Amino acid sequence: MEPNSLNLKQQHGGDSKGHSVESPESTGLSRRELLGTLMLSLAIASVTAVVALFLSQREKAANGLSKPDRPRRLVEFTLTDRTGRTVTQADLAGKILVVNFVFTSCSLSCRAVNDRMAEIQGLLGDAEDVRLVSLTVDPRTDTPSILSKFADGFHADTNRWLFLTGNKTELYSLIETSFIAKSPELEPFIPGGFASTDRIMLVDRNGVVRGSFNGLKRGVADAVVSEITKLRTTSN
Repeated sequence: MEPNSLNLKQQHGGDSKGHSVESPESTGLSRRELLGTLMLSLAIASVTAVVALFLSQREKAANGLSKPDRPRRLVEFTLTDRTGRTVTQADLAGKILVVNFVFTSCSLSCRAVNDRMAEIQGLLGDAEDVRLVSLTVDPRTDTPSILSKFADGFHADTNRWLFLTGNKTELYSLIETSFIAKSPELEPFIPGGFASTDRIMLVDRNGVVRGSFNGLKRGVADAVVSEITKLRTTSN
């Protein structure tokens, strides 16, 4: 190859074989600018990862167990299941209980919480040491037949997921003493004036209320089952 031909190719950015070779200058960026761009990209990726981890941890905390407002225990009761059978505290002795609150006239939030209960039922499978219990706060409306129809909409197992109603005085005493407070200001909106009917309560084998979960949060079913696993593996 003649010298003039070689010089021409080098002037146009070619190598000895005629391939194009780009220098940092040919891209419009210096080496320092390229390095800065790379470092910025890495920094953005790191920040994104940290934010994702933070949001994940916050979501787990939101789904986590909240301690009760005061020490609470499951008190004695005699109520009626949706099947018509009588259920007492003694029938649930030694079981881990997952408890929520319903009134079938509630159109949105109650159904959302029961969706979470249905997910818990599915995750637990045929576990014999756990019972799901739904207590109505509207016993005047929620008769056994009404509760039965409501429960069928969630494919509730009649043996592992109980829907209880009964005498209003006894039922309200059980709910207020063992689980959640009530307020007169809420009575126009929620039967009995009970606050926090969107909570899912966890009761250990000894009848001690360990705390509650936000039943409106997606993913809370996994958190409940995780706490149940802890109760199974630790002494009470």
